[in-house]
Amino acid sequence: MLMLSFKHVVITASLLLSFLVRAELPPGAESLDLMPWPRQVVLPDVAQKWVLDNHLAIAVSGDDLGEMPTLWRSRIERQTGWQLLPAPQDSTRAGIQIYIAKRVAAVPQLASDESYQLIVTPQGATLAAATRFGALRGMETLLQLLRRDGDNTFLPAVTINDAPRFPWRGLLLDPARHFLPVADILRQLDGMAAAKLNVLHWHLTDDQGWRFASTHYPLLQQLASDGNFYTPQQMKEVVAYATRLGIRVVPEIDFPGHASSIAVAYPALLSAPGPYAMERGWGVHPPTLDPSNEKVYAFIDTLTGELAEIFPDAYLHIGGDEVDDSQWKQSKKIQAFMRRQQLADSHGLQAYFNQRVEKILARHHRKMVGWDEIFHPDLPHNIVIQSWQGPDSLAASAAQGYQGILSTGFYLDQPQSTAYHYRNAILPQTLDVETQVAKDEKAQSWQFTMPRLKGSAVTGSFTLIDGEKGWRGFIDFSGKTRRALRDIHWQRDGQLSFAVDTWMGDTQPVLNLQQGKLSGYFLLGNVRYPVSGSALAAIPAGLPSQVPDQAAMKNILGGEAALWSENVTPEILDIKLWPRAFAVAERLWSPQEVQDEANMYQRLQAIDAWSVVSVGLQQQAESSRLLTRLANSNDIMPLQLFASALEPAQYYTRQHLKFQAGQYNQFAALNRLADALPAESNATRQLDQQLQILIAHPQDKSAAQAVRVQLALWRNNTAWVQPLLAQNSVLKPLQPVAEQVQRLSELGLMLLDKWQKGQGISDSYRQLAQRQLDDAALVQDEVVIAMVNPLTRLLNAFKVQ
Repeated sequence: MLMLSFKHVVITASLLLSFLVRAELPPGAESLDLMPWPRQVVLPDVAQKWVLDNHLAIAVSGDDLGEMPTLWRSRIERQTGWQLLPAPQDSTRAGIQIYIAKRVAAVPQLASDESYQLIVTPQGATLAAATRFGALRGMETLLQLLRRDGDNTFLPAVTINDAPRFPWRGLLLDPARHFLPVADILRQLDGMAAAKLNVLHWHLTDDQGWRFASTHYPLLQQLASDGNFYTPQQMKEVVAYATRLGIRVVPEIDFPGHASSIAVAYPALLSAPGPYAMERGWGVHPPTLDPSNEKVYAFIDTLTGELAEIFPDAYLHIGGDEVDDSQWKQSKKIQAFMRRQQLADSHGLQAYFNQRVEKILARHHRKMVGWDEIFHPDLPHNIVIQSWQGPDSLAASAAQGYQGILSTGFYLDQPQSTAYHYRNAILPQTLDVETQVAKDEKAQSWQFTMPRLKGSAVTGSFTLIDGEKGWRGFIDFSGKTRRALRDIHWQRDGQLSFAVDTWMGDTQPVLNLQQGKLSGYFLLGNVRYPVSGSALAAIPAGLPSQVPDQAAMKNILGGEAALWSENVTPEILDIKLWPRAFAVAERLWSPQEVQDEANMYQRLQAIDAWSVVSVGLQQQAESSRLLTRLANSNDIMPLQLFASALEPAQYYTRQHLKFQAGQYNQFAALNRLADALPAESNATRQLDQQLQILIAHPQDKSAAQAVRVQLALWRNNTAWVQPLLAQNSVLKPLQPVAEQVQRLSELGLMLLDKWQKGQGISDSYRQLAQRQLDDAALVQDEVVIAMVNPLTRLLNAFKVQ
């Protein structure tokens, strides 16, 4: 057993934050399925390992971690299937020694030291941490290292020096739209701890429900919760559970907008007299608190006092977003108040309101957190601004000295690829493309309009520059700063494709540019949105990137994944969160240079399984349960195989389709196959990987066989899945989809044969195949056939004879 002196532990822990970052993986590290990836990993010898048995014990010195060692032992038992023997009386004989340098308060803080060093040798494991919080993070790494080969259960010999990149690494849960029982929230806290996330942002109120039981204002929970709310004792239970895991809990009570639930209980506090009823629809609604009413501030003061009694964290979230100012504008009383206070507009009125609220929070020793809309130079600089509007907004507030956290790009309620979230940069980035056109270069600019299913159209322009090193370009969405294009490809007949990450997701335009006219579509995630436009005579000016200086960059504390619950209920909660949240956690914890998407997916697949076994997350169980209900049978394999060819429609497509169908509300059933699906199909992603290999190396037999097996499975499954689809009215709309999956699989197999034989295709064959792919690309019952894009890639690789 490797032993360290207490002096050595103190020195080690204090130096962790100064280690040089090595983003590249050392030899052999690709076999370590760790997520988030640590700051530094050193493998002395890939063959060395510590072989374990059921004598394994854990000893802790330097602080009291309560029942955590017992819980870690239980997780080791789950991972191994063992019954561990009782811990030895002599703690020095324990195989896992945890040394904590400094005893600190158990309640986590923004500045809590989470650094640790983990050393595993063939004799045992030593975890040295500056504080209890580093020990908690380090043990999650150790549990991820635990593995089994053909001979033994073991930990690989390794030295890991680790500390987080950002101190604020959060997850927003929204029980206001669809209520989440305490047990489900506790399970997500376990998942957060496993992913090294350290802030639960608990969105307790919104238009559709008030979930915080107030002692002084009981009508809130009595009239505006449908009986679903958290008692003070339940909220304290969540806080205690989170504290044990080293997780802060920041509650959110939404002011002054999103106040429909307040309006039902206490209409006198609102800016218009009402009457009011419970709001069931999604979206932004008029009820807004009256900033001119002193009783409103007394109400907020009392609620803040109640929250401070329950939640010990220094921060309290006031919301502040999406304020519909129509009631303010229509109220003669409020307009007169604005004139007396010399407030020019609604933004000034909200700033006045926020100033008053900030002083209330300060009296209760709490700091304000709010969404982008609270940003105003009259507020003190100790507030934190959470950005849903993106890096432009975050950069602007950081440059003015305000601390901030990013949520744009981390909305997990939107089905998006994990790669999209993984590429999302926390810190604002400079435009990494030369925008000036040299004398020997040619440029072309095009304006576009993309209608959406709900809301205003997306408009803008893009510019392409043909230079000596090939094509480069940038895009200007209206009102947003310029973004660089990647993967620019010209196809036959003037067809253009490129890629860019936007607030809407992974955006891949596929366009026809002919005779000054633009047509085609923007692929938002996996959904095609038709687009039109025309050529421009000159390159638009565009908005320059907003990038603060290095000093202002330090104001950005991290970020939060957000799981808004319009399309989330408790029975599908884990499906929506995991394992994608691990990738977001890696972006917040790991060095910026850790960016290998292929390696991320490899580790994510292993972490997905590990989190089910060790942590107890239920993404697999929830999916199986929903599929069992849909199949009306425990024989769900045909439905599982069919589902692996599909993905839920990405971006906000599902919500907008529900809006068009009159189902954009709290009672719309979330019982479709789309609700049982993960955000992306691993089978299709792997098919695409194999096809890319095959396109580059047509004689690669391994890739060809992988493609052939997958397509044959989907083709042959049709006869088995169709009876299941026919027997359930919820599944019946997917019968044509199953037929399309079969036909596309057959098309793919034919293209595969031609490709392997080196054959070309005729233009008529190409057009026929393209029409088949285009027909299958439509959204059907809120799902898309995910194999369309990989097969389109293969089709485009052929030479047309």
